[in-house]
Amino acid sequence: MVELSWSGQRVPDIAGELRCSSKTVRRWLHRFNRLGLDGLEDLGGQGRKRRITEPERSQIIGLVRQPPPGRLTVQADGELAAADEAGPPECTLDALAAEARRLGIEIGRSQVRRILLAEGVRWRRTRSWTRSKDPEFEGKGPGSSSSTPARPTVRRSSAPTSSDR
Repeated sequence: MVELSWSGQRVPDIAGELRCSSKTVRRWLHRFNRLGLDGLEDLGGQGRKRRITEPERSQIIGLVRQPPPGRLTVQADGELAAADEAGPPECTLDALAAEARRLGIEIGRSQVRRILLAEGVRWRRTRSWTRSKDPEFEGKGPGSSSSTPARPTVRRSSAPTSSDR
């Protein structure tokens, strides 16, 4: 841009040749005139700064790996007990955000969700009520009677049109 400007080309011609806007050409030429060659370097640091640092992100992701403080566990004597009976028994976004705030990380529920989704981390347990570890547990049993057949899936024909006549 600077060379083209020195050779006498006007801003619209430079923008057309470089396939950019006239505003961009003017901005770079003004920066060069004001700062010299240093003005042509990338300034960096543009845009909104991150509120959560990488170590804090790692801490939040690590919270999911820990068992929730209110989850019941079987003790050595066979009794069920929780580390903190007042604590949440499941990893919920609210519980994770509250724990992060307790650690000094100012974060909201929605931001915790975005971080975990971006990292592909699951914070929800899969449906615990579908399986039981109890050996005496009996399932619901077989499904309904097979004497009533399921409705067959038949491809529907398209609606008749005037071209069918």
